[in-house]
Amino acid sequence: MDLNAIRQFLKVAECLSFTDAAAQLGVTQSGVSRAVSRLEHQLGVRLLHRNTRRLSLTPDGMVFYERSAPLLGDLEALGQELQDRRSSPSGRLKVSAPSAFGRVVLMPILARLLVAHPQLNIEVVMSDRIVDLVEEGFDAVLRTGEIRDQRLIARPLAPLTWQTLASPEYLARQGMPVYPDELAAHNCLQVRNPHTGRPVRWRFTEANQERMLAVDGNLVFDHGDPLLDAARLGVGVVQVMTFFAREAIARGELQPILTEFNPPAHKLSLVHQPSKLHSAKLRVFKEALLAEWGEAPVPQRIQEEARGRK
Repeated sequence: MDLNAIRQFLKVAECLSFTDAAAQLGVTQSGVSRAVSRLEHQLGVRLLHRNTRRLSLTPDGMVFYERSAPLLGDLEALGQELQDRRSSPSGRLKVSAPSAFGRVVLMPILARLLVAHPQLNIEVVMSDRIVDLVEEGFDAVLRTGEIRDQRLIARPLAPLTWQTLASPEYLARQGMPVYPDELAAHNCLQVRNPHTGRPVRWRFTEANQERMLAVDGNLVFDHGDPLLDAARLGVGVVQVMTFFAREAIARGELQPILTEFNPPAHKLSLVHQPSKLHSAKLRVFKEALLAEWGEAPVPQRIQEEARGRK
């Protein structure tokens, strides 16, 4: 089977565009189209739905992509691994992370990584927007929530937990809320959702169910990073991710409240293309991230099934 044709098909499947795939591969669009047609002829199946407006994978195309991408990635990684045996990880590593997580958690990890591997050059995009991993040339991205794109590999990390906080000075002045509904009498500092234009509702857990609560206050931000500064100044109550407030809590500048109603954790994953699976650059980044942040715990059901197989 033509490995070069497979490689070109995989790039088309990732980009869902002959033009973009050709540009990234450095070949002509017609050459990519012929390579995919040749592969379809060899396999005796149609891999892509083609029309004038868009491309999409057929069911056979999705199966072929899911099975062949790791195999080809392993072959390419083998060559890279043999080279890496003679040298340290080097070259550009491009990653993306949500803004607050990037500044608080990722920056110290990257600083240590650059000391350990001075041949690396790291480009970081710290943004709450959803970047296009393939189109923008990222080696890996950190994403929250479910990863629905089956063409990507997602490594589950320790989830993001949230807390509701206020400064001791604010609580001494305004009182301690006991139930989430009592926040109606408090100044709740908010963030405006960039997509809807409305303030983000707060989340709580009550009776083992998640509850969304609309809160109100006299200070609204366009993103969450300034919330901690305002809360430390005693302006009002905030709801933020635990890692973001850990040092402020340890110093006594902020105090957790409504802890028995803490919202459910958010999933966090390290996401990359199958072709990057054995990249030396990605491997050392992943190892450093897991050592510092940790990976998602294995569900109890899976643990029991694993013990049963032994």
